Parts: sequence; C-alpha cells; structure tokens
Amino acid sequence: MPDQTTTSPSGFTSSPPPAKPANDHLLSALHPSAICRVVPHSWIDLISSTMEPEQPWHAAFPAPKTTEPASLTREQVLEKLRAGGIGREFILVDVRRNDYEGGTVRGSINLPAQSLFPTIPTLYQLFKGAGVRYIIWYCGSSRGRGTRAAGWFNDYIQEQGDEDMKSVILTGGIKGWANAGKDFVELMDGYVPEYWAQFRS
Repeated sequence: MPDQTTTSPSGFTSSPPPAKPANDHLLSALHPSAICRVVPHSWIDLISSTMEPEQPWHAAFPAPKTTEPASLTREQVLEKLRAGGIGREFILVDVRRNDYEGGTVRGSINLPAQSLFPTIPTLYQLFKGAGVRYIIWYCGSSRGRGTRAAGWFNDYIQEQGDEDMKSVILTGGIKGWANAGKDFVELMDGYVPEYWAQFRS
C-alpha cells in the first residue's frame, strides 16, 4: 500500500485515520453503557445490600452514661435570661450544625454536637474558671444531640467530683422556644419567623 502520509506547507506531517479494527463490535460490547444494559438489577441490588450502612456521627464516641440528664423548662430559662445571669450563672449552648438557621436563643454559643466530645475537658475548665453553674444544652428538639451533649458533659462533671456545676437540657429545644410566643421570640438573635412556621402544629 502506498504511503499516504502528507506534509503541510508548515512542515507538519499527518496521516489518514486508522481503519476500524476487525473486532470493533467486541469493543462496543465492552463499553460501560453496554455492560449496564446486561448486568441484572438483582445483582446491583445485592451488591448495594451488602455494603455497610453509614454510621451515625456519634458512633465514633462513647455513649453517655447519663442517658436522662436534668432539664429546665423554657419558662425557667426565660426567667434566668431576664435576670441577666448569662455568661456568669449559666451558659446556653446550641449544638445544631447543618440546621443552625432561623435564629437562636439570645446569648447562646454554637458548639456543634458532632465535634463536641473531644473539647469537653477544655470547656469544663473555661466554664469552671468563669464561675458558671448551669450549662444549658439544646438542639432542634432537645431529644437527640442536646440530650447527648448534656449527658457527656454531666459525665465529666461527675468524674471531677464537682457538685456545684449542672449540665441540663432546655426542654423542647429551639423549636419549642421559637413557637412559644412573643416573650420568647423577643429573646432570640437572628429570628426568622417564616423559618419556624413549618414547625407549628
């Protein structure tokens, strides 16, 4: 076969495209899209079912020994806020992360539950040094992250033999607070009424 290589005026050489291989139909059959058409869905389902399920965030940490921490009602916390003891007698800790929106109880600090556990000894020293007696934890409803955080912190308080400091949850969480009426909403930072409307029964 004669050489079909050509040379352009600029000196670059080019060759005609190669002919299709004789087994081109086999290569087409090996294309990923073709494989997907012939692999039974039952196989795919089987593979998916044998994969380990994703672990919850708290699985990386020990379960709290305190499973039912003490609590304060929102009315009790409201009274404390009005008395002006935040940062001295008590601290409010909002442990939300991805759902940290719509506002928070005034004066709260945000410490997401997912990264809280390793910081507890340091937090204890800071709170103790400031003379804080009540650490009040909450999340959306105070039935999950807030309860776990309060339990962890209470475990540490007990390990220190500290009988003065209390780790408690805010009953009903931020959802209960934001939908409890004017007195509570007035003591929120960044309050967005439209956000909380979705949680009203």
